[in-house]
Amino acid sequence: DVQLVASGGGLVEAGGSLRLSCAASGYTAGYGCKAWFRQAPGKEREGVAAIDSVLRKKYTDPIKGRFTISRDNAKNILYLQMNSLEPEDTAMYFCAATAVTSSCRGASLTETYLYWGQGTQVTVSS
Repeated sequence: DVQLVASGGGLVEAGGSLRLSCAASGYTAGYGCKAWFRQAPGKEREGVAAIDSVLRKKYTDPIKGRFTISRDNAKNILYLQMNSLEPEDTAMYFCAATAVTSSCRGASLTETYLYWGQGTQVTVSS
């Protein structure tokens, strides 16, 4: 079975950085699309960043170039480097992956993400 385990969240001050990780098992490394989503209390889930099998990337506008998504296929780990964090970034962050056979039509936050991690909390103080 496919498992995604997110980690790396925590409490940071505004302007700080965090690096989220998402370790995959039972998933063919180097295939499909992977993405990070976030959801704050009372808010809808928001796609943050996505990356496809040839390392094309998509980002949502609100992060304003502050985040970088990457994947290490040798380790089968997805990362989200978050810099210049703002209180508005406070949310539960979830990693997700499409089916490994999905071409994704380039990285997209609107693809069907079949597998989801449990989430890791990011809290940014003002």
